[in-house]
Amino acid sequence: MPTHQLAPDIPADVLAAEQRHLAESRAALTAMRAHAQSLSADAAGDWVSQQILQSLLDQRVAALADHPDTPLFFGRLDRESGDDLPGTIYVGRRHVHDGHSKPLVIDWRAPVSRAFYQASPAEPMGVVRRRRFGYHGGTLTAYEDEPLGEGGVELGPSKILTEEIERPRTGPMRDIVATIQPDQDEIVRSGLAQTVCVQGAPGTGKTAVGLHRAAYLLFTHRERLARSGVMIVGPNRAFLSYISSVLPALGEVKVDQTTVAGLLGEHAAPEDPLVAAVKGDARMAAVLERALWLHITKPEEGLVFTKGAYRYRVADHEVREIVASLRGTTRYLPGRAALAQRLAHMVLVRMEQRGESPDDRVQDAVARSKPVKQLVDAVWPKLTPEQVLHRLLAEPEFLARAARSELSPEEQSLLLWPKPYRSHKSAKWSAADAALLDELRDLMERTPSLGHLVVDEAQDLSEMQLRALGRRCRNGSATVLGDLAQGTTPWSTSSWQTVLQHLGQAEGEVTELTLGFRVPREVLDFAARLLPSIAPGLAAPRSLRPGAGSLSIRPGGSVAQAADAALAQEGSIGVIVPDALVGEVSRALSGRPHTVLDPDAPEEGEHRLLVVPATLAKGLEYDHVIVVEPADIVAAEPRGLARLYVVLTRAVTSLTVLHDKPLPAQLAM
Repeated sequence: MPTHQLAPDIPADVLAAEQRHLAESRAALTAMRAHAQSLSADAAGDWVSQQILQSLLDQRVAALADHPDTPLFFGRLDRESGDDLPGTIYVGRRHVHDGHSKPLVIDWRAPVSRAFYQASPAEPMGVVRRRRFGYHGGTLTAYEDEPLGEGGVELGPSKILTEEIERPRTGPMRDIVATIQPDQDEIVRSGLAQTVCVQGAPGTGKTAVGLHRAAYLLFTHRERLARSGVMIVGPNRAFLSYISSVLPALGEVKVDQTTVAGLLGEHAAPEDPLVAAVKGDARMAAVLERALWLHITKPEEGLVFTKGAYRYRVADHEVREIVASLRGTTRYLPGRAALAQRLAHMVLVRMEQRGESPDDRVQDAVARSKPVKQLVDAVWPKLTPEQVLHRLLAEPEFLARAARSELSPEEQSLLLWPKPYRSHKSAKWSAADAALLDELRDLMERTPSLGHLVVDEAQDLSEMQLRALGRRCRNGSATVLGDLAQGTTPWSTSSWQTVLQHLGQAEGEVTELTLGFRVPREVLDFAARLLPSIAPGLAAPRSLRPGAGSLSIRPGGSVAQAADAALAQEGSIGVIVPDALVGEVSRALSGRPHTVLDPDAPEEGEHRLLVVPATLAKGLEYDHVIVVEPADIVAAEPRGLARLYVVLTRAVTSLTVLHDKPLPAQLAM
């Protein structure tokens, strides 16, 4: 096994040379940013072009910002000669060149950088030596060499890589460009046309992989995605705050990050989970479509248009034929417009039969005339999604007509409001209603499609929510991330193929990450006792980190004492508690600076110690986790065991479980 060169035994002159290259690269990046700042948009001809150019320049300047505490490069490849590229390449977060366009750092996403992640002694990919760099803050302090040109020699574990993965963290999530593993790299570099679904156990880096894939696609397909856009959809705002720094650190400053609620509407009226489950079922799509088109009525009268002394008639049967030909072949609102134009066209035919020569302006005038408007409004009324859904949930007979055999009488009874709102304007909509309104909106007018969509915690989305997201990538692709074992909603899925089908990406490829890098093995094995009850089809995840002594279970333990013990160590601390106990636990921590995590106003980095409601823990991680009263977490919701699995797998260094009530039977095994 080759020896790794690592401080304190590394040659000082070699380290000094690498530090000089870092200093030169930082100076070059500063010069690149200064040059970008010096450029003016005034060269563009008109005002619109100037605004567009200025926006591009502002993005360029922001993307070139240096982060002194973040390594500019983290690896080096010494390559065999044989192409036009330099023999030595430094791999980093972004491309940096000097004043003569000589590359000092190559972007990790460039094709040549792939060897940094994929090369091995068995497949060196033209690399003689791979060098990894160790940093303290932004200072380069160590390096480690892996000879790849000797062939067939097995490499030992990288100490620098291990230390970087295990390094305590505070504040938002960091990028993982220095530690991407080969199986993760394969996912990151998947082509733009390919939709990829990643089943990832806790600590496998699935969220980071999704974010890095977005960054890779933006780098590789910059022009195309600049037009069509990339969007990240997360489970809540606390999660978005946690991941907010990753893409900017990689130079990607123009990526929309939102939640399903932020995308579909911030509706949050309380609702029975059974009702929400019915509303989330994909069968509702057919019910909504039927409900919308039921508003079109059979024309009983023809059209009479008067111009001067002449009256032009379109017979009732002709009107019926036009309506029938349009119904269901177009979206609702364009159909209304088309009906007016078709009626106007029939009037123009009558005019031409009288020897007139009307032009398009006359047809538009007829289409806007009062007789045509009145007929269109009577036959094909103007509607909003809220009007249709209000009627559906308020009128039993109308719901029955729309539902037909799609919904049972019991399901229809669940959907109906016990006390209907007076109108759609006064209605209070639920989160499940938001997806129904979006479905109706798309039936009325086409939803624009993005170039790429990244959806995290996708196992928690209803079929109707997935349809809504699928509309946003119908002409693009998606990266779908999640863990079937962490499904906590009434409609959580048990199949990724089902998710892809409702997303409209049935050809998507499902891949699995089972090897964890963050959660200690002792902690992961403890949490995995719940898997047979919550996701019996999943294999238990594995962790590379033994984590001996990382798990502590304390009956009757004090949360204040546990917090004090965690505060004495390095890293972030999450005290995860049943939602109902947040206030009580916060008071128990009185005198210790801490913050209660708020989904709408997350306070980043203010305190190391956070009290986290169990329902907000998904997707987050802390160096030290203290879980209070697991039995209450389980009892709080129908899928409480899955919620507990989420909570127990948030720890990176240590997990302390405090309980007065007996642990769930699965954990007491």
